[in-house]
Amino acid sequence: MLDKARLADVLVPFVREVTGGAEGAVETLVGDASSRRYHRVRVAGGTPASVVIMELPDEPLKSEEATGGGAPPELPFLNVQRYLEAGGIPVPRVYKADLARGLIALEDLGDHTFESVVKDASPAARRPLYRAAIAHIARLQQLGRQNADPSCVAFGRRFDEPLLRWELDHFREWYLEAQRGARLAAAERSALDGAFEWLARELAAAPAVLVHRDFQSRNLMVLGDELRVIDFQDALLGTEAYDLVALLRDSYVVLSPDEVTTLVGDFMAAAGVSHQAEFRRLFLLQSLQRKLKDIGRFVFIDRVRKNPAFLRWIPPTAGYIAQAMRQAPPEMAPVAEIFERHAPELIK
Repeated sequence: MLDKARLADVLVPFVREVTGGAEGAVETLVGDASSRRYHRVRVAGGTPASVVIMELPDEPLKSEEATGGGAPPELPFLNVQRYLEAGGIPVPRVYKADLARGLIALEDLGDHTFESVVKDASPAARRPLYRAAIAHIARLQQLGRQNADPSCVAFGRRFDEPLLRWELDHFREWYLEAQRGARLAAAERSALDGAFEWLARELAAAPAVLVHRDFQSRNLMVLGDELRVIDFQDALLGTEAYDLVALLRDSYVVLSPDEVTTLVGDFMAAAGVSHQAEFRRLFLLQSLQRKLKDIGRFVFIDRVRKNPAFLRWIPPTAGYIAQAMRQAPPEMAPVAEIFERHAPELIK
């Protein structure tokens, strides 16, 4: 990563290669949980007037999965961006990439996240925005069905049973054991493992579609009348409910149960889902798996990456888990009993 004192000396000339212009200024943007950093660079007289620079960690191709097929290693962000842009998904333009310097110049989409626009809006005011986001999910799934391009890294990876199970074990390790201090007896551990194996198996057996993987309010940008999609580098194959769960069970914007029910119906209409009872069951199961993973991840980010910023999102995430557990099928009953003893906030 670049030293703060050198940012302008390195980034302004790099951006001038794209925009032209004269003097420039650098603003480092607030980061999230990513290992990347982002900077907005404005250059006087440049076209466009500002560019966002993605600054990659050292040796990015060693820390990210490369594309297959014998091709030279490629950053998944660039690989997936190219596929999505060609398919008409509204992602930021890539102006210039220099992996040797660890810099990617991107279209500046501004500062208005979907979260900032919908968080305090009334249900009636925000429904059109959610319907626009839902249309993007439906379009992404349709693109994946129509053009399963093997050169796109997303089609070479999927939420299979081992990955789903790993995420559930991540919850057990970091939330249940590390955060809540649970010391599971052998019988409890066996019961939890059995229920998690069932949940992972059910989700892995569902038909797979192209999913963004983190289609939540901080990864959508509102630019005028457009809704643009960012942070798509982890795209892969998963259930048709996955991205909808990320959007409607977002830890950062909590919707009422009535809103969720309505918007799930809106998605089924937009995506042409005919198996509605099956889809609502899938949405429930995916909600359980995704939010259990999320709550464990928040603790992991705090304890391992030394970033406590996500701990504040544990209560709403626990609320989602409790809602889902109240509707969970009988196979999850052992989990409910364990939560009752060790983490009652996840069941009440």
